[in-house]
Amino acid sequence: MHNAAKPNPLIELSITLIIPSIILMKLSGSEDLGTVNALLLALAFPLFWGVRSLLRERKVNVLAVLGLVSILLTGGIGLLQLETYWLAVKEAAIPGVIGLVVVISAFTSRPLVRVLLFNPTLMNVELIEENLHQRGNEVNFEARLKVTTWMLGGSFLFSSAMNYFLATLIVNSPAGTPAFNEELGRMTLLSYPVIALPSMLIMIGVFYYLSRTIHQLAGLKLTEAIKH
Repeated sequence: MHNAAKPNPLIELSITLIIPSIILMKLSGSEDLGTVNALLLALAFPLFWGVRSLLRERKVNVLAVLGLVSILLTGGIGLLQLETYWLAVKEAAIPGVIGLVVVISAFTSRPLVRVLLFNPTLMNVELIEENLHQRGNEVNFEARLKVTTWMLGGSFLFSSAMNYFLATLIVNSPAGTPAFNEELGRMTLLSYPVIALPSMLIMIGVFYYLSRTIHQLAGLKLTEAIKH
């Protein structure tokens, strides 16, 4: 039995985040779907994609879950007509908690960078550790891994701060109104160039630092360290 082909990431992103954002922006007016119906329709897209992935691939689709949770929380704030302050808190909370967990893990025996980046799926861990042992650089490497973990945590904390700033800057209308939903959609769309791109650049910097560390301490080129 053949595994189902992996879906295009752009299609996944469109269905789970971009299309729901456009629905919130354009269809929330009373002359269109209305606030509640627009939120329900927006929720339907990541929900459909998540169920589809679960049935076809027998695994949870992370993007679908993130899209569903984000829209559900946002919709809850709109339907309950909570102050927009809580939207900013919600936007900052998820990456903020992840960032704190990553940073705290640097003080444990198993920093999360081992799980996220330095793992057997991505790296030739056995070869790297063997070369580190031969060169006597194991302790130095562990110290560098902690620095890498702090950098990784910093990328999530940066995202958290930018999410809060963007939410407070853009979303000012009372919750539950069409203007509120339109501002939500605009905020979500702007979050990609304003937050996702810088965060991606930080992640690339983290990976570069890790690959440079492996080259310096284990004597391996990036092509040798990465699994093909």
